[in-house]
Amino acid sequence: MTATACIIVWAVAFVFFVVVEIANGAGLLSIWFALGSLAAMFCAIAKLPFVAQFAVFVLMSIIFLIATRPLARKVQKTAIPTNFELDVGKTAQVIEGVDNSQNKGRVKLDGTDWSAVSADGSKIPVGAIVRVVEVSGAKLIVEQQK
Repeated sequence: MTATACIIVWAVAFVFFVVVEIANGAGLLSIWFALGSLAAMFCAIAKLPFVAQFAVFVLMSIIFLIATRPLARKVQKTAIPTNFELDVGKTAQVIEGVDNSQNKGRVKLDGTDWSAVSADGSKIPVGAIVRVVEVSGAKLIVEQQK
């Protein structure tokens, strides 16, 4: 492979990885490979053999991955709470008596009918106001307001 062909290959790889990174939107998916391609392209400009260029690509990609890993974790930790996490702490009204021993109980939370169980195992009568302490699948775990 000629030096010019190698430069073109690494330039195309660099552009490809940058486009993938931009299109991803989630952040830090292929930036390491883009930087590795850029380093390999400089090796091609210096007319190093292709094997050396490829070794630089792999090595630099790994180094950039390790160096930016703390940043990647920080970016990915910004979790947005889902609907069920937002329901914890809210109050609901019991529309069917909650009785864990009979596996019965329904509450109305923000206009939505949910299956419910008592957090402490106590029976909760119809009409009682309860607080959501946890969401487990499609079931609310509730405690009666005192």
